[in-house]
Amino acid sequence: MTELIDILLSASFWAAILRIASPLIFATMGELICERAGVLNLGIEGIMVFGAFAGWVTVYAGGPLWLGVAVAFGAGALFGALHGLLTIPFGLSQHVVGLGITMLATAAAYYAYRLALPEVTNPPRITPFQPLHIPVLSDIPWFGQALFSQTALTWAGFAVTGLTALILYRTPLGLALRAAGENPQAVEAQGLSVTALRMGAVIVGSGLMAVGGAFLTMSAFSSFFFEMVNGRGWICIALVVFGAWKPGKALLGALLFAGFDALQIRLQQTGLGQIVPYQVFLMIPYLLSILALIAMSRRAEVPAALMTPFNRGDR
Repeated sequence: MTELIDILLSASFWAAILRIASPLIFATMGELICERAGVLNLGIEGIMVFGAFAGWVTVYAGGPLWLGVAVAFGAGALFGALHGLLTIPFGLSQHVVGLGITMLATAAAYYAYRLALPEVTNPPRITPFQPLHIPVLSDIPWFGQALFSQTALTWAGFAVTGLTALILYRTPLGLALRAAGENPQAVEAQGLSVTALRMGAVIVGSGLMAVGGAFLTMSAFSSFFFEMVNGRGWICIALVVFGAWKPGKALLGALLFAGFDALQIRLQQTGLGQIVPYQVFLMIPYLLSILALIAMSRRAEVPAALMTPFNRGDR
């Protein structure tokens, strides 16, 4: 118990929560935008993998870090455009297309990696984003290390969350996007294109998913290796449900999962870790997240037109 209290009170623990949550925040906001417009994007896992590779290889080839972020966003947007084209105007199954996008994007990343670096056994490293030093704030005892020792991409993730909430709830565009996921017939009656709104949402949302993947290679690990996304995409889909399709609650869900993950890593290093198999600790964040998801999802209101194809003129 003493060791647990020490962990919870340590500044490094809270700094790790923000760092672990950052890729989840980007990808969760991307998935939330898609689903708010009525499209379930199960391509998120593969898009994150390709975004991780695209951002990393851009920087490895000599490009600046922010160019790597832009390239990752563009790559994700392309996969989003393919997903949207197949599911929105053509009306194909969103489940089947999403899983197909995941397999396609993942395989494309692996193939491109082997094509670019055929003889490499150890993943090359890049110089990643460095923690920002914020005058005065970074020098505050405990709080400076816990909250203000993050990279620019982490702060960008929080900014994206705020911007997503602002657009969805404070702009006509956000109202139209939410209506496209709730009552597309009403959107059409206003003379707006449901197809264009949903396509735009999937493209932008997929770009954010890819940036979430790029965070792993450009801010967390500094290199690309297989299985690095490790199921984070599927977690983000659950976080959207946990957050009841609201950006603020989804952000809290990402921080909660990151807290569980950071805790299990540190518990393995305590005396308990010498007794309990490490697989039990790896299971903890997923088990607790499932329990939290069950508790929250019972009160969640699913967008009424989610996964429902829309054809112009339907009533």
